[in-house]
Parts: sequence; C-alpha cells; structure tokens
Amino acid sequence: MTQQYRAYLVGENGVFRSAEAFEAPSDSSALVFAKQFTRLGKVEVWQLGRKVAVLESEQSRPPRTKQSRPMLTRQ
Repeated sequence: MTQQYRAYLVGENGVFRSAEAFEAPSDSSALVFAKQFTRLGKVEVWQLGRKVAVLESEQSRPPRTKQSRPMLTRQ
C-alpha cells in the first residue's frame, strides 16, 4: 500500500520554495525519490504531518568517497 508524501524545497531563508506531492510504499522509497530534488537545494520530506527527514543540498555536500555516507538527518 502506498502512502502520501511531499518533498519541500527549502530556501536559504528557511521558507518553503516549492513542493512535490508523490506516493511511495515506504519512508526509504520516499527518500530515494526525494533525493533527486537535492540538486536544487535542501529538501524536507513529509508524510502527512510527520517530518520524515531533511536531505541536505548537493551543493553543500563535500564530494563523496567510497566510505562516506549521504548526509541525512532523520527526525
């Protein structure tokens, strides 16, 4: 069964700039989908009224090495 999610693009001032509604079968699937938006900036992923995670902008991340993990803050 799929669940309703939204990926919010967060501006530098902390205000939501845009949102993308989508469905996913799980939180982990939703995060994989929402990760594509991090090239535009920081993204908050929500499932109804529950904040799932904050994904950092690709521009603010250091280059990844084989041992580094993606920056993800679960809340």
